[in-house]
Amino acid sequence: MVHDLYILMITAGVVSLLFKWLKQPVVLGYIVAGVLVGPNLAGENLVNPENVKAWGEIGVLFVLFCIGLEFRLKKMLESGKTAFIGVLTIVVGMLVLGYGVGRISGLDNMNAMFLAAMLCMSSTTIVMKAVDEAGWSKERFVQGATSILILEDIIAVVLMVLLSNIATSNSFDALVMLKTVGVLAVTLAIWFVVGILVIPTIIRKARSYLNDETLIILALGLCMGMVLTAEEAGFSSALGAFVMGMVLAETLESHRIEKLMSPLKNVFAAIFFVSVGMMINPGSLVTYWPGILLVAIVVIVGMIVFGTLGCWWGGSTMKDSMLTGFSFVQIGEFSFIIATLGNKLGVIDPAIYPIIVAASVVTTFLTPYIMKTCIPCYNFLYSHASPRLKGKIDAREEQVAQQEQKKGAGSAKKATKSKDSKMEKVLEHTFVTKHVVNLFIKNMTENDQPAEK
Repeated sequence: MVHDLYILMITAGVVSLLFKWLKQPVVLGYIVAGVLVGPNLAGENLVNPENVKAWGEIGVLFVLFCIGLEFRLKKMLESGKTAFIGVLTIVVGMLVLGYGVGRISGLDNMNAMFLAAMLCMSSTTIVMKAVDEAGWSKERFVQGATSILILEDIIAVVLMVLLSNIATSNSFDALVMLKTVGVLAVTLAIWFVVGILVIPTIIRKARSYLNDETLIILALGLCMGMVLTAEEAGFSSALGAFVMGMVLAETLESHRIEKLMSPLKNVFAAIFFVSVGMMINPGSLVTYWPGILLVAIVVIVGMIVFGTLGCWWGGSTMKDSMLTGFSFVQIGEFSFIIATLGNKLGVIDPAIYPIIVAASVVTTFLTPYIMKTCIPCYNFLYSHASPRLKGKIDAREEQVAQQEQKKGAGSAKKATKSKDSKMEKVLEHTFVTKHVVNLFIKNMTENDQPAEK
């Protein structure tokens, strides 16, 4: 195992340095490193694929745990209907489009469903990196786009659970799926509410004893505990890791845990992407190039259209809507996780995996260049729009500007309003319930307070 780890890390390190020099995302470097050390190029004896697979599965848990740590319910609610309508439009639109493309291409129902799920998720890491390099990190659309990306991650976890159930039963039953979604929703709600009531309180009381070492050990222990709980409940281990990340995101130590987890996440995430690359046969890319081109075009066009429409319908300006849509034009990390799940269950065509990975490489490479065309496309649209559409665009700009002014004026009032919520007023005469509600609100808001030095 030490030999395998040495080969993986030194190859990934050298290739990632090359990709940084070429100003490309290091994720692509990890995938290329996997191709170089994989059995298709280097033979079966250089690296043991089973060891890499095991480390990659651990990497998935750490990545999802850290994504959960980035989840802030309050910030999500602040994004309002833009995030929720935007993500609903993108996910539903891309699921329908992806499934349709899969069926037209000759895939059966199972493969078409997995393909659709892979195509509806953008990459949070790549979007944020591209936005930062483009100098747009302070732009108004970024908060809404970030909220959409996090909601996409949540939906991806739900889709993984649903697809696992469909794959194991080898059938699609609408009633069974509704029941599964209902059970999943109730289970998540119970885990989240109980977690918010218990874990932040414990961490707050033990805070004086939590140095970096004990904190990271406790966080990982809680993560693994929730992983086992999810598996015992019949759900995926990834769901458990993600939920515990969401719970710990509402504690005073969330940012500290996130910082401590970052090196560990980076190491195992690199191993996961290397394991993705090891499954690619370079020769098959020549064979499947029409499929790769088709998937890349579907993702780029679909994300631009559905991302723009979703944000526009959600109340964003046309410019912000287009900036969001044009930044979502790549296949994300969750697509690899879903593809790996399909391979593990043995239900997807072997050709889909290299097509998805290659299309991800293409779309990731093109993302910064596509983003640069957004403003010229917006100017072209505005200058050629009908008077009615131009009037709607102008009216929306004015409406959003007024909302920002009101939000700025009312920020001080909102800071003191949380203790006087409607729920507390309704339940103020029930002592036990009031105590629980107060504890929940306290734990939900404590992570917004400045950390004690």
